[in-house]
Amino acid sequence: MGKNRLMMGLWRFVIDVPPFLWKKKLPEAVRKYEAHRGFMTREHNAVHHFVVRELPRLGRPMPPGHIADSLSLPLGTVNAILDDLEKHMTFLFRNQAGEVVWAYPVTVEKTPHRVTFDTGETIYAA
Repeated sequence: MGKNRLMMGLWRFVIDVPPFLWKKKLPEAVRKYEAHRGFMTREHNAVHHFVVRELPRLGRPMPPGHIADSLSLPLGTVNAILDDLEKHMTFLFRNQAGEVVWAYPVTVEKTPHRVTFDTGETIYAA
């Protein structure tokens, strides 16, 4: 696949979207994306990236204490970051025990979609 392609799922099919349809909209999409992520600090990114990377390896809900210990962050900081990420409804979701069960694009909860990484981990896709 080429670098500058946009593919779109339509029912059971994946189709190429012609560049003239999406290239004019790209700057606006980038601005919206950056505005939506404007609340995130370096620590927010570190927590989110850690959870996405490690959730498939752990294979079960991830407690905040595990994140705090692994990233050498205070538990209160991790909980506040998880609150922010969850509040913005884009990045993650926790169960009633406060453990992360979903961090886009992966989840430990059963979905119809499964992914297998080149490292061998298998997990459900969000």
